[in-house]
Amino acid sequence: MFVCAASAFSAAAQSQRIPRQAPPSSAAIQGITRTADTTLGLGDVAVTLQSLATGRSTTHTTAGDGSFRFVNLAPGRYQIKAARDGFQPFARGEIELKAGDVFPLEFSMNPVPSGPPGAREIPRQPELGPKPPPTPGEPAPSSPYRTLPQEGPPAATGEPRPLAPLPTYDQNFEVLTNRWNIAGPEEYHRYPSGEVPYVKGHWYDPFNRNKLKGDQPIIGNRTFLNLTLTSDTFVDGRRLPVPSGVGSASAGSEDFFGRFRQVFLSENLSFSVALFHGDASFRPIDWQIKFTPEININYLDVQETGVVNFDVRAGTTRLDTHVGLQEGFVEVKLKDLSSSYDFVSVRAGIQSFTSDFRGFIFSDQEPGLRFFGNFDSNRYQFNAAYFAMLEKDTNSGLNTMNYRDQQVVIANLYRQDFIKPGYTVEVSFHYNKDDPSFLFDTNNFLARPAPIGAVKPHSLRAYYYGFTGDGHIGRLNLSHAFYQVLGHDNFNEIAGRKVYINAQMAAVELSIDKDWLRYRTSFFYASGDKNPRDGTARGFDTIFDNPNFAGGFFSFWDREGLRLTGTGVALENGGSLVPDLRTSKLEGQANFVNPGLYLYNAGVDINITPKLKGFVNLNLLRFVHTEPLELLLFQAPIHAGIGADSGIGVSYRPPLSENIVLTGGVNMFEPFQGFRDISTNRTLLSLFLNARFRF
Repeated sequence: MFVCAASAFSAAAQSQRIPRQAPPSSAAIQGITRTADTTLGLGDVAVTLQSLATGRSTTHTTAGDGSFRFVNLAPGRYQIKAARDGFQPFARGEIELKAGDVFPLEFSMNPVPSGPPGAREIPRQPELGPKPPPTPGEPAPSSPYRTLPQEGPPAATGEPRPLAPLPTYDQNFEVLTNRWNIAGPEEYHRYPSGEVPYVKGHWYDPFNRNKLKGDQPIIGNRTFLNLTLTSDTFVDGRRLPVPSGVGSASAGSEDFFGRFRQVFLSENLSFSVALFHGDASFRPIDWQIKFTPEININYLDVQETGVVNFDVRAGTTRLDTHVGLQEGFVEVKLKDLSSSYDFVSVRAGIQSFTSDFRGFIFSDQEPGLRFFGNFDSNRYQFNAAYFAMLEKDTNSGLNTMNYRDQQVVIANLYRQDFIKPGYTVEVSFHYNKDDPSFLFDTNNFLARPAPIGAVKPHSLRAYYYGFTGDGHIGRLNLSHAFYQVLGHDNFNEIAGRKVYINAQMAAVELSIDKDWLRYRTSFFYASGDKNPRDGTARGFDTIFDNPNFAGGFFSFWDREGLRLTGTGVALENGGSLVPDLRTSKLEGQANFVNPGLYLYNAGVDINITPKLKGFVNLNLLRFVHTEPLELLLFQAPIHAGIGADSGIGVSYRPPLSENIVLTGGVNMFEPFQGFRDISTNRTLLSLFLNARFRF
């Protein structure tokens, strides 16, 4: 006799895949064998699984807790048998397995009775005397991992000894009211070198358990506080082309250009407070409140007047400060969509948002309303956001509390493991609604509209349609983007008329890792306008970009920004790749009548040590069309070659974390004929250092 308690999942149920996992093609059986009288796990049971299609069989022996498992089984019909000395055998047939099934099986086995029922005892011969007492039977062999309770030997009185009582619940388990405060063996040393895995934390220690860093709840068991203090110091000594001007600081100067040397220092101090409710693990947070004010102190020292301020009487140095609110939002999870941590949440207030992998179109901290989440076991992530843009402070780049008559709408959808595991794609839509406005910046320069052509406030409507991807396919790392922008500008200063926008951008980066080196090459294209006077604007421009591409921080062209002498606009702005001829990325309006750009990049990222990383970068730059420059500068011809931008740098993390990061390097820009036509033939340089400390 036996007792069987077996259960199976519904045939219609399909196992959910973990992200980046291929669809299952095999099945499995896992189960446990118990004793019928004690319900304890029964070890050392031979469990045989036989395929009814092929007749092949496999035998596994149960572990001490009675568990057994058959994996990597082909879909089909099976039968299972179990046997152990001292117990009646068990059999189960017609087990149907499909691809991805995990069939659970639990059964009990009864011990063999001491003698067959109804057996006749043979009479004992009288001369043998009285029958001796029965010898205690040998207990059935048990698992090597667990000894089943056995009746003790008879006492002197012949009475059987009682079994030892099983331990109580309180003897097996200890109730902990706070699972976050389990102490570890602080004096335990894992290695002879002295590493201590369990260290008692302090409020001033960000590397070990700390209530102020969200490692333990601040209220109850699920409400956490995370404080982040950041000091970001940037020093840049550079040589940039500067006109001497009418009020030149160098008396009697006859050259068109003045002295090039500049020194810029910036210190940002931010204090971030985040209070959130959740598990502090895989499950998305239930709600969050975050507040991040930031203070900036900046200093600029140049050698010519008219640079730090429009008024030449302001001299050649400038010290400025500003306080901005960079984050201030409330977030609430609206609904759990599945048991795989799929969710949808909403965030309202000033928040950081980057709309694609590399920040090509929009990367900023603005007030808005954003719905976001994921579904299908996190294979898909989505965002739908609306931002009402704030004016920026000219010298610090931080937010002010003034609305700038600009609204941005963004929607995107990501798909993980597209075609190949490890490769993610994104489709996106951006809408930039920039209304007419008139603005002088903090230094009294005209920011909107641009001071070229007919100075007239104008409105802009631009629609961006994008497809991007990032990840790896095998050993090859791949990142790419393509954007098409349509819309209209009701009065473009260079064209002198209303224009309809039709422009494109494309970028691709390929890299491969070999030991401690990553070799990379990339290409960036922004379309240019060949006929700036017609009614179609074909030069590509962004909303508020901050690209990490083609060297990023280690690129002179990307980081510094180059002014177009004598025009009041920039050839390209710092923190952007596009030569858009707008007054400022922070405060100017997008301009789609521009020369466009070809950028060819090669570089190497070098993991010198786990703490020290090196960078070598080279960019070759070329205009797509120079006609907008020729019209703006009343100069022709202008060659297409811009220059060679090269740089080397290092990044050092002393504690092997992001708490202390020191980054420095040197860049050189060697002009080609096109840049010599519009600016200077002198080599431009930059020596920079960035120190970031974070608690």
